[in-house]
Amino acid sequence: MEFTVKSGDPEKQRTACIVMGVFEPRRLSPGAERLDEISGGYISKLIRRGDLEGRIGQTLLLHDVPNTLCDRVLLVGCGRERDLGDSQYRKIVAIAVNTLNEKGAMEAVCYLAELNVKHHDITWKIRQAVETAQSTLYRFDQMKSKKDTERRPLRKLVFSVPSRRELTDGEQALQVGLAIAQGVELTKNLGNMPANICTPTYLADQARELAKQYKSITVDVLETADIEKLGMGSFLSVARGSIQPPKLITVEYNGDKKQGKPVVLVGKGVTFDSGGISIKPSDKMDEMKYDMCGAASVLGTLTAIAEMRLPINVVGVIPATENMPSGSATKPGDIITSMSGQTIEILNTDAEGRLILCDALTYSERYDPVAVIDIATLTGACVVALGKHAIGLLSNHSPLAHDLLNAGKTSGDRAWEMPLWDEYQEQLKSNFADMANIGGREGGTITAACFLSRFTKKLHWAHLDIAGTAWLSGDKKGATGRPVPLLTQYLMDRCTEKTGG
Repeated sequence: MEFTVKSGDPEKQRTACIVMGVFEPRRLSPGAERLDEISGGYISKLIRRGDLEGRIGQTLLLHDVPNTLCDRVLLVGCGRERDLGDSQYRKIVAIAVNTLNEKGAMEAVCYLAELNVKHHDITWKIRQAVETAQSTLYRFDQMKSKKDTERRPLRKLVFSVPSRRELTDGEQALQVGLAIAQGVELTKNLGNMPANICTPTYLADQARELAKQYKSITVDVLETADIEKLGMGSFLSVARGSIQPPKLITVEYNGDKKQGKPVVLVGKGVTFDSGGISIKPSDKMDEMKYDMCGAASVLGTLTAIAEMRLPINVVGVIPATENMPSGSATKPGDIITSMSGQTIEILNTDAEGRLILCDALTYSERYDPVAVIDIATLTGACVVALGKHAIGLLSNHSPLAHDLLNAGKTSGDRAWEMPLWDEYQEQLKSNFADMANIGGREGGTITAACFLSRFTKKLHWAHLDIAGTAWLSGDKKGATGRPVPLLTQYLMDRCTEKTGG
């Protein structure tokens, strides 16, 4: 969809539709007041009749409003003005975009960016509106023989800014929003792709496509023999049960010409997780195609920063494999040796994500990174603890954790920090190896991070558990594209901090 920014009075907009806000109870936003005045009180008269109270979720579509050049005016309920925060604003934009798309308004001029959202300026509001609009209109129908298409879909959205002074900032916000939305879309597409297509080889091919698209990106893919030479016994123990060959994919983005130390993003790439010999229950096992959403988010983030040409160096490391039961699969009780030389007793083959991540984290040391962040759909315990809203964050470096939390607040892709105390390490004791791969039911998200922490002692490291946020179930089933907005904002903040902007 096409997005632009302009300034101008609403009554002078020659368009299919103008979008305005109405607060509860029946109070017009500034733009709607202007239209009401021009139209001789036409809008306020309808509002007084009770056609629209102003609650979030309500809409009212008006035709042929007097003394205007637009075909229609869409009034969108915004709730109480004093309660208008981040999530409410995104919900209002989503409702407006969805209504425009359903009603056949192929273009519209949107005045919702004039709304006063606590602690946010016009650039934030436009960027969030672009990301929200793209997410609202997203459909994954590549695998359908007949596409579900709107007869007259929304094709162009113009965001109005109060004056011409804001046009430059508005245009920049548009570009940032579009770049992040593009990264989110790639992440969603990869996550939603069925596992019979999205194999480790497919992920590697998608990474190579990025290298073709962006000169700033280079890709290297290590095969089974290469992985064996590196001594990645932990990674290979997961891959052993599948006929699909594992891949270790590295994607390097070089945006800093001064050769600054990179940030490394490590993404869990289990393209299907059956649980292995410790097989999962059949209910919702189809959703285990989403177990590679950490890997997908790394590729999505690299896409976003390449689109923005951020002056930073970033390396994506993706261990990609299936976790399947077979005669050659790793068994509970087996002991394997990781790339770091530490030995691991496998008590549960369904705790496989940490087994591929630990070797990838050791591998990341070769880049001498300034920070390492792993992203993984790692534990069901995180879903129990935080639900589907917050990403679990654990880190061995307080400044890194602080920066990620702030990036989550700015982007709306929020995380919540959990403890990484030494007391939890006790749960990983093994009688036969350096450690066990599980620590029992209690504190499962924390003990999983404790396991990874044993491979990151030389690093400033953070772990993002996205098991609860990477996809939705039910009638809205599908990948969410998280945490691409959080990671991209974190990298943008690093660039701003470095340049002193």
